[in-house]
Amino acid sequence: QVQLQESGPGLVKPSQTLSLTCTVSGGSITTNYYYWSWIRQPPGKGLEWIGYITYSGNPYYSPSLKSRTSISRDTSNNQFSLQLSSVTPEDTAVYYCARDPPGMGHDYWGQGTQVTVSS
Repeated sequence: QVQLQESGPGLVKPSQTLSLTCTVSGGSITTNYYYWSWIRQPPGKGLEWIGYITYSGNPYYSPSLKSRTSISRDTSNNQFSLQLSSVTPEDTAVYYCARDPPGMGHDYWGQGTQVTVSS
């Protein structure tokens, strides 16, 4: 069974960079043809897809967040990471990582981690 676990600071100051890591167990992030996504849910709002990194290491980002987002991976530790720069309180959300099978939505999710942007 694939398991994902988010980790990172729960509090980030405005204008700083939010950094989260997703550790995957039970499956490799390099397995053909899975993608690995970051998704967030601000309080009182719906889910928002941030971006993903493919099994071959190519990242793709939501157009609305592209200028501030970077997704990378560490294959030796079976992890992938999110960096979101120049954060504002509007970036406060529960952040999730998830696995995307070919041609489908997200099948496995992490439990989510709350990130609050506040001074």
